[in-house]
Amino acid sequence: MSHAMWGKGIRAVVRRGESLFVFLAFACLPTHGAFAEDRPGDREADPAVLANLEKFQDLKFGLFIHWGPCSQWGARIAWPLSESAAWARQDDLPAWVERGRDYERFARDYIDLNRTFNPKDFEPEQWAQAAEHAGMKYIVFVTKCHDGFSMFRTRQSTYCITDPSCPFHTNPRANITKCVMDAFREKGFVAGLYFSMPDWHHPDYEDPSLPRVLGFLPNYGINQNPAKWQRYIDFTHGQVEELMTDFGPIDILWLDGCCGDGWDIPKLAAMARSHQPGMLVVHRGAGGRYENYRTPEQQFPDRALPYPWETCLTMGDYWAYNPNDYYKPARELIHILVEIVCKGGNLLLDIGPDADGRLPAAALDRLREIGDWMKFNGEAIHGTRPVAPYREGQVCFTRKGGAVYLIHLARNAQVRPPRRISISSIQPSEGAEVTLVGKNIPLEWHNTGNGVVIEIPDRISHTLRGDDPYCRHAWAVKISKAVVKSESENPSGF
Repeated sequence: MSHAMWGKGIRAVVRRGESLFVFLAFACLPTHGAFAEDRPGDREADPAVLANLEKFQDLKFGLFIHWGPCSQWGARIAWPLSESAAWARQDDLPAWVERGRDYERFARDYIDLNRTFNPKDFEPEQWAQAAEHAGMKYIVFVTKCHDGFSMFRTRQSTYCITDPSCPFHTNPRANITKCVMDAFREKGFVAGLYFSMPDWHHPDYEDPSLPRVLGFLPNYGINQNPAKWQRYIDFTHGQVEELMTDFGPIDILWLDGCCGDGWDIPKLAAMARSHQPGMLVVHRGAGGRYENYRTPEQQFPDRALPYPWETCLTMGDYWAYNPNDYYKPARELIHILVEIVCKGGNLLLDIGPDADGRLPAAALDRLREIGDWMKFNGEAIHGTRPVAPYREGQVCFTRKGGAVYLIHLARNAQVRPPRRISISSIQPSEGAEVTLVGKNIPLEWHNTGNGVVIEIPDRISHTLRGDDPYCRHAWAVKISKAVVKSESENPSGF
């Protein structure tokens, strides 16, 4: 992916070769800059959509769920099926080694995993409770990934969770997507559905009589076979219409993999919004009115962007469950969240449930620890907007109305805030109150030049004389009224 898409400088959050996945996922995305500037005649104009987009930017923290039959193998979702994606079939995947590294056998058995998928411990209410504690405000659930298996009741395909070929079809909760949406809406979450436009299982996308491609374009020329392609478009639009009509109120439709022309996205979006007025549509990589916000994957920019955006990031290394996955520590995840939010973005954090339908214990531990931190500091996260210069050293900035928040990120093993916080670009206005967020303790401060020095009381900051740490990882200070040096120099903020 060209870095021009996000401006100069990108911070990638990758481990164990995941950067290759990022390249593949974005291989077909355009390299244009801010679409609001590049496509002035193609901006979203629907007042209901714009109002919901503003609300979306208040949410800041969401849960992404990649799940499917592949969880039985602990395999990445979809990509192991692609013969060219050898990185997804490494020797740390037992199912690959057990089949003698025979691609044909492996792919056949991967496709047939629906015949043994039976997540009897699926209780989305527990997922929603854990996400709510963590301070998450929205859910994006993968209804179908590129492998074509639908995690919802569909009349368009038998390759789905409710078909008799899947043993889970007799379970009262077999219509998994509906159960997930109902559980999260009950907690007040904004509801989002991910849908892969490519479907490698469908013969009108991946023609079995032709050499396999299994990518973001079909394995035949759509202009050379328009009837076949139209059948596929009708099938795809039909599945989206099912999602828009059978699953309650939907706030976000997250469309993946549909680069290039020919998908008739304007027609699809109009149909979807006829059922779900004001819904956000994310046609990834397209720009313009059908990409209401951008979705950098496993990375985030060095500065704020002049359009809405969301980083989608795995809590572990894998998209979907792996029993040996490495889960990022809670401190790292909190710091990533703060850094994304201070630049105006949202964090959509992905977790893969296991084959029984449970969130992994390590993931639940991270959510609990993040939630314990958010209980004190969520005020500095939710409903905020960026303020330049976004960060000074260990201090990140957010704002809400006239108030500015300073969030000090801990260093290494630090578990208490520093005895003083000094910054040079922001200072309290006359009559401002400066308080420790979460404890509501008034703090002493004095202005210095264009900045400020804020003192943290010994009982909070002192290693020996202080109380037990009330939170770890980062600490927020609120300035009720602030003067921002960058805004006096550049009122636009960009």
